[in-house]
Amino acid sequence: MRFGTSDHVPGIVKNPCSTCKTALHWETVMKLRALLVYPAFSEFSYWNPKSLYRLAGRKHFMPPLGLMTMAALLPADWELSLADLNCRTLTDEEIDAADLIMTGGMITQQRRTLELIDRVRARSKPVVVGGPDATSQPDKYAAADFLVLDEAENTLSAFLAALERGERSGVFRRPDPKPDVTAVGVPRFDLVRMEDYLYPAVQYSRGCPFNCEFCDIIELYGRVPRTKTPTQFIAELDALYNRGYRGGVEIVDDNFIGNKKEVKPMLRALIVWQEERGWPFYFGTEATLTLAQDEELMGLMREAQFKRVFLGIETPDPELLRITQKRQNTLEPVVNSVRKIDSFGMIVSAGLILGFDGEKTGAGAAIVDLVQAADIPMAMFGLLTSVPNTQLERRLRKEGRLLKPEGGFRQKAGEDDQLSFGLNYVPSRPRAEILREFKGALNALYEKRLYFQRVIRFLKRHDPALRYRSPGAALAGQVSGFLRVLGMYAARPDLWGSFLAAIAAGLRFGMSGLNLAVIYCAAFLHFEKQTVYVSRRLDAQLAEVERAGESAYHASRRLEEEAAA
Repeated sequence: MRFGTSDHVPGIVKNPCSTCKTALHWETVMKLRALLVYPAFSEFSYWNPKSLYRLAGRKHFMPPLGLMTMAALLPADWELSLADLNCRTLTDEEIDAADLIMTGGMITQQRRTLELIDRVRARSKPVVVGGPDATSQPDKYAAADFLVLDEAENTLSAFLAALERGERSGVFRRPDPKPDVTAVGVPRFDLVRMEDYLYPAVQYSRGCPFNCEFCDIIELYGRVPRTKTPTQFIAELDALYNRGYRGGVEIVDDNFIGNKKEVKPMLRALIVWQEERGWPFYFGTEATLTLAQDEELMGLMREAQFKRVFLGIETPDPELLRITQKRQNTLEPVVNSVRKIDSFGMIVSAGLILGFDGEKTGAGAAIVDLVQAADIPMAMFGLLTSVPNTQLERRLRKEGRLLKPEGGFRQKAGEDDQLSFGLNYVPSRPRAEILREFKGALNALYEKRLYFQRVIRFLKRHDPALRYRSPGAALAGQVSGFLRVLGMYAARPDLWGSFLAAIAAGLRFGMSGLNLAVIYCAAFLHFEKQTVYVSRRLDAQLAEVERAGESAYHASRRLEEEAAA
């Protein structure tokens, strides 16, 4: 029996044993039809603000750069297609037409990735899984035919060689040495509809030099940041530019400034490239608070048109930062650092965490005070999570405090991100106290009065200073987006005053300021919905903890995890 319906792949047959891995027998192989599938995020995740996408007439934040980068490593004669399930549904006909399904994602996509594997296997198609979560806990993905783990540049060639030999399954690992990213090609931007996304994504570096206890980035990508050459990175921007794209670009490094020695000459080259083309792009990225200590670097980023930066602030408590090995955030008061970065034209958004060991009562309120004092419009606030294969997990396992004693993480229904699946361990202070503080602080951060107070203060002082000028088609889209938000707020008379005040504050800096105001008004609607959803889940967990007691609750969670294993 033929494997699939592709007569262009002679000799591939279905495995006659339905309980075995799907067989791939190769007599001669001209090319394969590979379907790359990116699992969806929950609509209640911080990372999936659909109100913002609808504002711009888009479907998701950014395309799946990992799959697009991996696609550039596949044989040139393979026929590739990509389905991003954040943008559309996947049909059985698409699965049936493919010879191979390739997928993978992050821990927040685990449940949907596993559902996809089951769906593909039920249709007797082989499935290949990679990505960060599968790399961290491959046992969760044992149902896949092939696991291609670690960085694709290290392991994809071994997988392809196994296919050539006719192997039907396998696990391919090579964590070290880390691959040289100067050999990475331009991602396959042609596989996605760029108009489906708010921003395209590119990558400049991998790895981070710091040693945060809870972070898995240093475990996956190492503590020696590896950077692309300026010419190589700009070639990726050229690819976007030549496809006609103009606007914001997201640089998805986990720490863009991890190698300051290399990033500065790259920024100088980027400034020249931008100026020669009339400033077609502006950028967002992720960095550390140490950015505030380097005025030369901030100046280069401002000149290159960096307009957004996400910072892992975590907590305003210096002692907690030392305990969790994030001493780089203690160089000066956090509010001072945020204001300094903002003064160089970069909007700061922040990650903040509750649940650290050594935390004192009132830590949640202190986080709210920090966000309000620094006027950080959008703050990702979550519960500490013991992520697989981190220093934190290893310590908690040694101390016998993991709710899943052997470690690892299993995403359950309703667990969408660190707002709803954190505290997967026995905390150092009462769980009920942390949950109550978290709920109170989350509701304060996205309560309409406090949210719009800090947004309006921010809009009044922040000059976007964009050199990028929207083409006519983009201007029409901005007008359409404004009308969409106006329609959303028309049904909310309780928000009319806040909406008008935000619009007035943004208009101080013209159209760029107005666009920012509209974005933050739309974002509020997402965060308001998300906060209600998370609060309900917190209430349910609190009721369970208070009914059973802390010790009995933790014991029952351990039994539940053991039964699931």
